[in-house]
Amino acid sequence: MSSPEIASLSWGHMKVKGCSSSYKDCKVWPGGSRAWDWRETGTDHRPGVQPADLEEVLRKGIDLLVIGRGMSEALQVPASTLDFVKQKGVDVRVLQTEKAVAEYNKLAGQGAKVGGVFHSTC
Repeated sequence: MSSPEIASLSWGHMKVKGCSSSYKDCKVWPGGSRAWDWRETGTDHRPGVQPADLEEVLRKGIDLLVIGRGMSEALQVPASTLDFVKQKGVDVRVLQTEKAVAEYNKLAGQGAKVGGVFHSTC
């Protein structure tokens, strides 16, 4: 199963190829995607992305995770969260969201088992 391409990104709006709905923030993995609802885990810009935000994507058998911190990189990613990902044996890249989407799409296009979580506003 391949990771779906992110078809478009603009402020507050993301489209994943093959998915009829659009997202504000999203999670993607080989074979699927869904909205990333921060309320599920109590996430906020600070302290930022929590391990609980990533568990679902990590369970999908990925080798690499791309995290998009937002258009202005307001979303923090604590070192403890990065350590959590690495302990699962998954490489992680943290980038500004436009760069993160480009990196994710490049890797997905190469057939990598890549997942991602992307914040599309600040």
